[in-house]
Amino acid sequence: MSYLSYQFTVSPPEPGSEILMALISDFGFESFDFNESGFTAYIKEENTTNIDLSEFVFDDFTFTCEIKKIALTNWNAEWEKNFEPVLVDDLLFIRAPFHEKNNSFKHEIVIMPKMSFGTGHHQTTRLVCKAMFETDFKDKRILDMGCGTGILAILAKFLGANDILAIDIDEWSVENSIENCANNNCSEIVVKKGDIDSLESEKPFDIIIANINKNILKAHIPVYSSKLIVGGKLFLSGFFTTDMDELKSVAESQNLRFISYKNENEWAMMLLEKS
Repeated sequence: MSYLSYQFTVSPPEPGSEILMALISDFGFESFDFNESGFTAYIKEENTTNIDLSEFVFDDFTFTCEIKKIALTNWNAEWEKNFEPVLVDDLLFIRAPFHEKNNSFKHEIVIMPKMSFGTGHHQTTRLVCKAMFETDFKDKRILDMGCGTGILAILAKFLGANDILAIDIDEWSVENSIENCANNNCSEIVVKKGDIDSLESEKPFDIIIANINKNILKAHIPVYSSKLIVGGKLFLSGFFTTDMDELKSVAESQNLRFISYKNENEWAMMLLEKS
C-alpha cells in the first residue's frame, strides 16, 4: 500500500492553510503537518481518484501543490532524520529508540513507526493523550480504533487498562503496533487488521478511542454507541473545531452525551458518555 504526500505552498500561509486544510479534509487525508510555507497532507494512493484541487479558487490567498509518492522503504530514515521527542505536559514523553530517556516525565512511550501515522506529533494525538490522563482506565476494557503506531493503546495499558483491542485497516500499522507494544512491554494488547465490521462479534467496551477523521467518525458513531456499556466513554478526535456541532448532533442521536472537549489551534477532540 503506497502513500502520497500533497505538499501545499500557501501565500499567505495564514489563515489560508487552515481554510484549505479544512476544505480538503473530507477527501480522506490521514495526517497533516504544518510548515512555514503551508502544510503537507498524507493519503493512501488508492484514495486519490476523486481529488480535484482545480475547484478551489480563493480571493484572499493562492496555493500550489506538489504531489510526491512516498517510498515505504525510506520512511524510517526520513522519520528518524526529522523526528523530535513529543512532550505531553509533564505526564508523557514520546520518543524514538535513538533518543535519550527523560526521567522527569511520569510515563515514557518508545515509538518507531513504519508507514503508520500517530507518532504523537499531530495535535489530535496529544489532545487525546491529555484527556486520557483525566479518565479512569483501571481494569477497563478498551478499544483503540485506527490505532496507527499503537500509542493510545499503550498509554491505556500504562493507565491501568487490562483488556485492550487495537484495530487498523492498514497492514503496516498493524505490524508496527505489534512491534511497538512489544517494545513497551505491552505484548498483551491484542492488535488486529480490520475495519468497523470487525467489532460485530466483540463484547462491549468500557472505553472506545477513535482518532480518525470526521467523515469516518460520523459513519462509525452508531457502532461505537452499540459497543459501549452504559456509562462507557467515547474519545473522538481527528477533526476540526468547526466540525464539533455536527459530530455532537450525530452522537446525541445515538444516546451519547457530550462531556467535554479540548482543542489545539484548529484541531479538537471530544469526550462522550453512553447514556
